[in-house]
Amino acid sequence: MRRDDLPADFVWGTATAAYQVEGAVHEGGRGVSIWDTFARRPGAIADGTTGDVADDHFHRYRDDVALMRDLGVNAYRFSIAWPRIQPDGTGRALTAGLDFYRHLAETLHEAGVTPWATLYHWDLPQALEDRDGWMNRDTADRFADYADQVTTALGDVIDDWITLNEPWCSSFLSYAGGLHAPGRHEGTGAARAAHHLLLGHGRALAAIRSARPGARVGITLNLYSVVPASDGEADRDAARRIDGLSNRFFLDPVLRGAYPEDVLDDLGQREWFYENAGAGDLAEISRPIDFLGVNYYSRHTTAAGEPDPGPSSNPGSEFVRMVDTGAARTQIGWEIHPDGLVDVLRMAAERAPGLPLYVTENGSALPDEVAPDGTVDDPERTAYLQAHLEACHEAVAEGLPLRGYFVWSLIDNWEWAYGFSRRFGIVHVDYPTQRRIPKTSARWLARLLGGALDARSEGS
Repeated sequence: MRRDDLPADFVWGTATAAYQVEGAVHEGGRGVSIWDTFARRPGAIADGTTGDVADDHFHRYRDDVALMRDLGVNAYRFSIAWPRIQPDGTGRALTAGLDFYRHLAETLHEAGVTPWATLYHWDLPQALEDRDGWMNRDTADRFADYADQVTTALGDVIDDWITLNEPWCSSFLSYAGGLHAPGRHEGTGAARAAHHLLLGHGRALAAIRSARPGARVGITLNLYSVVPASDGEADRDAARRIDGLSNRFFLDPVLRGAYPEDVLDDLGQREWFYENAGAGDLAEISRPIDFLGVNYYSRHTTAAGEPDPGPSSNPGSEFVRMVDTGAARTQIGWEIHPDGLVDVLRMAAERAPGLPLYVTENGSALPDEVAPDGTVDDPERTAYLQAHLEACHEAVAEGLPLRGYFVWSLIDNWEWAYGFSRRFGIVHVDYPTQRRIPKTSARWLARLLGGALDARSEGS
């Protein structure tokens, strides 16, 4: 790959999320989030850790921005912690919280890096969860109020806004499967949380447009390439179900103003949606966006199987099983299929021709180790990134409106339910000392982008 293999105005970025990197959970008046609570539930986190300190990005952001500058990226996608702005999810915004993100944005500008802010990357204030969280329609309005305050205060230093990150995760993974905070098991009722998240997106979008008419606003969805294991009817129906719940249930209301009828039937939620999610809600959800963010990690190859008796993150499709195709996998177990990235970009472009698309997350978890000489060699991650950037090149050559790519992630971080046991970063973090060590993947990216990382001393 060469930088000029993609358009001159292509956005080259990297990304993180607040609870995964910031730490400082008790500073500046920050309130408690559902992840603070969930991380303290016995057995919820693989290694028993919390994000209380994480990467200490709250105090070390200037050093991390200097890393971005030396990498040669021109954009940084981060998230704003809702409880750092409104400790209880309501009321006046905390000046200390707003000041932190203002200083971060200003530091980014000084380094020649454009800030991209995500308003919700899963850290709901616990006080709102105590009122039923995203199962409660009122949370959509509270989110719009929060969006208004943040963009009013910070819209002079941040132009690019993402309302939600991966609402599939913050609804079905969180309210059905119980694998993410708040760890509930609402079964097919989790579709109601998904609707309220999307309604919150629509109302936040309107609030941002009112507060900052010149802002660019989008939403980020985690999309999967889904293929049946065979041409048999049962396997094809399994693929339809997973594609429906993972992709179409979010793409269609946002881009087409309608929920897919077959998915409502799979969920057994048709009556509730007709009574509580009518044309007015869908008109709000489908307000025009300026871009769509796509997070892509893997492909699902699906087949029919025996019903899973336990809580499922795919409610209404508990009998679907994912088939091992023999492809290489990341440490989390996700199969590596770079061509699937082109599939999902094509899927989005077919629904909204011409809408700018950005790969807002793409990366791999690998069991990195620090060598005796203090370096971290990760050739598998380098190969992963190169293969997916080549897929980006293919997408652009095909005429798909892909405008940028963000590596997940800048630094190793607290990886949700995996805790510190999985590393996605292109920069290694030694958690006891917080020392940052650029991996060989970071140096490869810096050479691709013409960055100055190789001028740094090892481990600086």
